[in-house]
Amino acid sequence: MSKNAPPRWDRKMQQRLARGEAAALGELYDRFASLVHSQAHRMLDDETAADLVTREVFGYVWENPNAYDPKQGSMRSWVARLTHRQSVRRLREEDGLPGGKDEGTGAADRSDLEERVRRATAAARADYIVASMPAPLRAALELAYIQRRDYRQTAADLGVTEDEARRRLRLGLQLLSTAHTRPLEGSSPPGYGRPL
Repeated sequence: MSKNAPPRWDRKMQQRLARGEAAALGELYDRFASLVHSQAHRMLDDETAADLVTREVFGYVWENPNAYDPKQGSMRSWVARLTHRQSVRRLREEDGLPGGKDEGTGAADRSDLEERVRRATAAARADYIVASMPAPLRAALELAYIQRRDYRQTAADLGVTEDEARRRLRLGLQLLSTAHTRPLEGSSPPGYGRPL
């Protein structure tokens, strides 16, 4: 199999969705609902809005399974991109940009909104990176930064050498540092797929 070929599960899932298999949507939901909801909640900071975005994303996937292009990345990446786009759209509507509730759309308002979108995007990307990084790296970061263990304690808790603990922490932090410098994982070139 070629390095760029999508995983078999992604291809089969797309085919099942295209055939209209409701069980496929249920399986997709079981696999990615927590990713979609947590990403939307992180961006919108609103449980009800995150629930709505989750429904909208899976509704879009159900109605447009052929919008997924396996050559552009995994099904997980596609679902994450859809979530990001829909969350940004909601943020813009909330802040009164076209189609929103308020009429205050001055340059300062747009600038504030774009800054919120950038921060929310970086936070969502950081969440996605942590969720998708290899378990040994994630475990080291959780011990060091959530449980406040130093690298020696982290090494002891993980049952690895101190050098290995430092390596895992360094790699995990390097991955997280990309949250501010790169777009959401798998973000697409302009025109990829149809927008939500």
